[in-house]
Parts: sequence; structure tokens; C-alpha cells
Amino acid sequence: MKTLHKIILPVSLGALGLIIFNSYSVGVPTGAKVVKNFDIKKYLGRWYEIARFDYRFERDMDNVTAEYSENPDGTVKVNNKGYNYVKKEWKEAIGEARFVKDKTEARLKVAFFKPFWAGYNVIDIDEEYQYALVAGSSLKYLWILSRTPNIPESMRQRFIEKAKKLGYNTDELIWVKHNQ
Repeated sequence: MKTLHKIILPVSLGALGLIIFNSYSVGVPTGAKVVKNFDIKKYLGRWYEIARFDYRFERDMDNVTAEYSENPDGTVKVNNKGYNYVKKEWKEAIGEARFVKDKTEARLKVAFFKPFWAGYNVIDIDEEYQYALVAGSSLKYLWILSRTPNIPESMRQRFIEKAKKLGYNTDELIWVKHNQ
């Protein structure tokens, strides 16, 4: 019986580890390509969340912004804020982002609850770094971001078409309201 117990416990912990790992993956969705020649300095600053899928961490949130700043160690501080219109309160989450590989490749991992990392992949961005399409590690995660609370229809369509081609169900996007 002791031998069986010694085998079951490590196998159970290994299975739990696989579940956690698969829940918090830093991969790129199949078919998606991250932005090359990425410049993190141009990406830093405030972004307004224009659209997203329904995630439990952002449920019932409007006026959502993300502020990116460089930490002294070269990682990126992520400060997400939003207003929960049901609970009538502001929420804030502070995390950290790191490049997965090369700093010129817009493939990052972000953690709000270490040691759990999630994929943060910029898969489209305009030349001026004013509008971005960001994917998680699967087709469950997608964000459209803008430097202002609005996005031109041409950029909106560009991002929607790209997301559709990758297999995202863009009909499920939540379009975030911003009080200006």
C-alpha cells in the first residue's frame, strides 16, 4: 500500500500541474503571428480597452484602461483599471509583463497572480502605435485597444477581419463604454 500511495501522490500533483499549466498558457493562437520589430518604448503608456470577450475578471466593467510602464529591471508594469457598473466601484489590478523571447517580438507573458502567467500577444498594430489587436494564448482571449476611447471604423474593421480569419467569433465581442 505504501508503494501505491507513493505513486498516486506524484501522479496527482503532476496532473494538477498540467491543468494549471494549460489554464495559464503563454502560447500564440494557431495561425496568429505576433508583431515583429516591436518597440516596447512606443507601446508604453495608456491604452483604452475598446472591445473584449467576456472574462470573469472583467465582467460588468466599463471605462477599462491599461497603463504600461517600464520597471527598473526591464520588465513592464501593467496597471489595469475599470469601473464595475453593477457593484458601482472602481477595480484595479497590477501585474507584470515579460517578453517570452526577443524584445523585438510582441510576444509577452503577463502575471497578475504569480506564478501564473498568461499569453499577451500583439498580433496587429498601426505604425504610430495608436491601435492594437491583442490575443491571449487561445481563441478565448482577444482585446482591441486604442490610445483614445474611440477607434476609427477602418481600424475596427481591420482588426475584426483579422480576428475572424484566425477563427475568433467576433460576434461575441463586448464593446466597452467609456465616459468621456
